[in-house]
Amino acid sequence: MAMEYGQEYGPQYGRGHGPDHGPRGISRHPASTGDRRRRLPAGLRAPFEARNLGEFAYVLLSLPISVLVFTFAVTTVSLGAGLLVTFLGVPVLAAALAGCRGFGALERARARGLLGLEVAAPEPLRVKKRGALAWTGAVLKSGASWRALLYAVLHLPWAVFSFAVAVAVWTTGWAMLTYPLWFWVFPTYTGQDGLQLYGDATHRVYLDNPFEITVTALVGLLSTLAAPWIVRALTTVDRLLVQGLLGPSRLVTRVVELESDRGVVVDTAAADLRRIERDLHDGAQARLVNLAMDLGLAKEKLREDPKAAARMVDEAHGEVKTVLQELRDLARGIHPAVLTDRGLDAALSSVASRCTVPVRVDVDLTERPAPAIEGIAYFTVSELLQNISKHSGARSAAVEVWRTENRLMLQVVDDGVGGADAAAGSGLAGLAERLDAVDGILVVDSPAGGPTRVTAELPWRSDRLG
Repeated sequence: MAMEYGQEYGPQYGRGHGPDHGPRGISRHPASTGDRRRRLPAGLRAPFEARNLGEFAYVLLSLPISVLVFTFAVTTVSLGAGLLVTFLGVPVLAAALAGCRGFGALERARARGLLGLEVAAPEPLRVKKRGALAWTGAVLKSGASWRALLYAVLHLPWAVFSFAVAVAVWTTGWAMLTYPLWFWVFPTYTGQDGLQLYGDATHRVYLDNPFEITVTALVGLLSTLAAPWIVRALTTVDRLLVQGLLGPSRLVTRVVELESDRGVVVDTAAADLRRIERDLHDGAQARLVNLAMDLGLAKEKLREDPKAAARMVDEAHGEVKTVLQELRDLARGIHPAVLTDRGLDAALSSVASRCTVPVRVDVDLTERPAPAIEGIAYFTVSELLQNISKHSGARSAAVEVWRTENRLMLQVVDDGVGGADAAAGSGLAGLAERLDAVDGILVVDSPAGGPTRVTAELPWRSDRLG
């Protein structure tokens, strides 16, 4: 089977894609319902879209909220700093920082509701003991508290600037766009011919003839269409401020990820140990017990009925072969010897030979990765091929392994029925968690009807022992 590789995995994969499918197997049909709804160009829809209206509302609210937060922060921090000569300054300063943290929670909620920006809460206070002193110390030691104070101080000048720009652009654009509807106000109520564009002691220019009115409306139309994009550019800075100062720090986020990954690794190791114990107890151990009993019976019958004893010994010999095969399979499930001795190419070829469908294996590696990464890659492909054997209904499959810069890439493709989903809580979800524990990624592209394309990405570390 000639493999087809999806463009959805990015240029680093270096593969093409079929003509009828876009990213993640979505068919490209121009007459879809979504296309009919969006035939109006984005530039014309922008002034009326909920997203742009929410961004404009965010900018409008930023000024009064920032004034309030800035006033609170500067007043309380100044008061606390002034009182540091006495013990009262410390709790006042802690209360100021706690208030800034509270305003930070409000800002995250406002950004989530109006900008659609999801920002996780920063690390909580680590109060080791009960009491006001312990809480005060935790607030003062928390980096999130000081980042919230910095946000309160920095956001006010930006809020003033963005408010002025957004209001000026919106009001000027709409005023000029609707000028043909209200220019009659000037000759009727002010005694002048129209909107004054220029004037001095001897000369005045009014927008009063049809051509000038039309040009004014066109300029207003352009300003109105540009206003949402200008506001979006302004709110981009707000997004950066909220994410950088009011969310968790990168170090804390990384620590949380590592703690989560460590938990996954520990749970996975425990599950593997339980599986090995169960396989030994229910399989090889039970067969060995039966084998010992059969040999004991054969020993007793050896003198009385040699033929029956010989038959029982022959059956025991067959049982020994079965036990040995189970132990080989169990050892292969722990870590196959062929992987250690000959690497991924030979090991994956061995796995592919046991698959129920023909599998083409192509391993393009000039050197071996670290044993831990090599083992994860082997078991990832092994589990994916087991899924193909059990669930895909495929007639053929293919496995490709290659290196891209500092990443090890695995891709398994089959022409089965499709419909695989890593988010459905299946074995693919557990596989994705295992890969994530080592900073790996699992991407599943499996539209209904197939084909299924699973790509795994692992960090590359060289085998320094090889």
